[in-house]
Order: sequence, then structure tokens, then C-alpha cells
Amino acid sequence: MLTINATQVRKDWSAILDTVTREKPIFIKRTRDEMFLANIGFLDEILSLYKFHANIFVEENGSITISLDEIDLVENAPTERDAIHKLAASIHEYSQDYYEDYGYWAKGHRKAHMPYVFKALMIGDIHKIGGLIECRHGGT
Repeated sequence: MLTINATQVRKDWSAILDTVTREKPIFIKRTRDEMFLANIGFLDEILSLYKFHANIFVEENGSITISLDEIDLVENAPTERDAIHKLAASIHEYSQDYYEDYGYWAKGHRKAHMPYVFKALMIGDIHKIGGLIECRHGGT
């Protein structure tokens, strides 16, 4: 892999940031640690492939339950629109909690949540997150 030594990165910090911002990501090695430095646009492009998918169920009382496939989140509300909004808020909140305690949440089966968490964090807006939830009716 093409890496730059961390000592060189420290010496040329301003030039490294210019390269990452305007040209390409950079791989950095420090002793046994390997890192990747990229601009946010690069991460946004990688995460563009990740989508939120949910199943919608109409309950016996007429309320709507929506269940997210990628992360174990479920919400219920009187209308589909309200349920999607509540689910988007839950995704946003879960992503913030995940990031705040990253060392704990990014282990085990929750490691697979990582790209969805970062996608939600980058979006940062509940209404925009809600607009990205692809829903399918799962039953009545």
C-alpha cells in the first residue's frame, strides 16, 4: 500500500491537507498503526451506496409500525408519515449515541451499523434522513 510515514505528515501538514482536500486521500503509517485521511466529500461518495430500508406494517388499531432493516430500530405512529419521521429521529439519535461511545458500539454485530451511522451523521438532518428511508409494505 502507498503510505506516508507519520513523521513526514507532521512535517508537511499543510501540504498534506491540501492534497487530501484537492487531490486524493492519503494513507498514513505510524509504527504499527495505519490510517486513512480523506475529505468529507470522499466519505460522502463512498456512503452514497448505503440506503435505509424499512418495512411498514398496519396494526389492528390502524396505527403504522415501521421497522428499519439495517439497524434494529422500530417506531409506531398514527400515520405513515409520522412513523417515518419518528424512525428518522431514532436513526439520528442512535447515530449520535453510537459515535459518542464508538469504542463500545463498533464491536460485534453492531459493527455492521457503522456505514449507516456515518451516513446519518453526515446528513445530520432528520427530515433529510427520513427522505432517504426506502419503505415497502410488509403486511397488515
